[in-house]
Amino acid sequence: MTLTAFAAETEERFALARQVADAVLFEGYVLYPYRASSAKNRLRWQFGVLVPPGWGADCEEHDFQHTECLMEPKAGATLSVEVRFLHARRRTVQRACPDGGFDTVTELDLDDRVLVPWDEGFEERVEVIAPVDALLGDGVTHPFRLPAREDTAPVLDAAGRTVGRLLRRSEAVSGTVRLSARELDGPYRTLRLTAVVENTSDWTPPEGRAADRDAALPHSLVATHLLMALSAGSFLSMTDPPEWAKGAVAACRNLHTWPVLAGEPGRADLVLSSPIILEDHPAIAPESPGALYDATEIDEILALRTAALTDEEKREARGTDERAAAVIELAESMPAEVLERLHGAVRSVREVTGPGRPADPGVGFPDEFGVGRPDTPWWDPASDAGFAPERDHVVVDGRPVGRGSRVELHPGLRRTDAQDIFLRGRTATVEAVLHDVDGGVHLAVTVEGDPGADIRREQGRFLYFQPDEITPLEDGS
Repeated sequence: MTLTAFAAETEERFALARQVADAVLFEGYVLYPYRASSAKNRLRWQFGVLVPPGWGADCEEHDFQHTECLMEPKAGATLSVEVRFLHARRRTVQRACPDGGFDTVTELDLDDRVLVPWDEGFEERVEVIAPVDALLGDGVTHPFRLPAREDTAPVLDAAGRTVGRLLRRSEAVSGTVRLSARELDGPYRTLRLTAVVENTSDWTPPEGRAADRDAALPHSLVATHLLMALSAGSFLSMTDPPEWAKGAVAACRNLHTWPVLAGEPGRADLVLSSPIILEDHPAIAPESPGALYDATEIDEILALRTAALTDEEKREARGTDERAAAVIELAESMPAEVLERLHGAVRSVREVTGPGRPADPGVGFPDEFGVGRPDTPWWDPASDAGFAPERDHVVVDGRPVGRGSRVELHPGLRRTDAQDIFLRGRTATVEAVLHDVDGGVHLAVTVEGDPGADIRREQGRFLYFQPDEITPLEDGS
């Protein structure tokens, strides 16, 4: 296959994978209620931020990503790599003056929107294509540099008159992509592929000033991730490898990123390595009506709440960002049948047969939605009357724990995730004691020292632990 033909075929495969990669790229880009003034939108971009190496050793973010995965290339195979990230573009709002000049302002109030200063994210791509044989030994190093850019766009009112302008500036960023491969011992010809993306920008904070994340973001690679494709051959799954490759997979080092098979199910010639842990062959749900940028929420609830924003809130959201404006339009114009699809979907159906039908013609037969009625209810709503989450207590280590109790968190390994593990040993305040329909008890808590605790409490968004995952503390401990 010629290099040109491979590039065209790769572009087609990448186009399919980008549907999922875009969800990674723009995850958390702008959160409900999609306004710049919202507290949730003041700390921007949480995933895959590669900061300038000179920002400081105390920075909690990193200046590189390191991916390792296994591949079985065929003779003469070529590897195509696409690095994708957002480049922060700082937007300043200016009002037109009678003398023809412009003054910088904190907001520009128009009939349909309110424009405010904001950091937009501009998608950047860096492509590297190399024969697999060239990756052996020292490998391939591909430096890149994106120059600083500045542009202006006029702001027109409803009558078409210029009332201001938007001044956008992006700072220069530079980086390096390093690709290398090493052949492994084993029954099959297998290579360990290493792909490293580094931010090599020479920006440092101004002398005498403390490190500032907001100042570093324009010089960072945001939401950085990789797409990698083989022209001939396949990659091995890192989450479900064949038995003979499990030891080699366990020896792979993946720092600040995780590779999964991407593209069409059944194929293994494409990998997505991202800062968000995904399963092999991730896909966008077919019911999804469009990007909402807040995947921690349920699309149906998010669409309904967005449509219910006040006109003034929608004006501010439209002026915050073009993507936020598109979400508002999507929520306002969503047909009822599209919204209904968001209510739920059956991903797999299996046939269940039995020796006979129940005597009651209404019991056990599917309703209009294809769901059968059980002969006994699985839950009695009247049983809720005996519970009061804000007043109930549960006894832990011989001590009652309820709303207002201070506890120390000890997340259990059998039912937690990586984010909960980071809270091990932290102290928290119990907000409510909840009982589920299976008789389980859950403690809703806010972590002490969390700057967003007041907002979480106001919105009723808590973290949940079971009684055996906490230790009660004396007041003032």
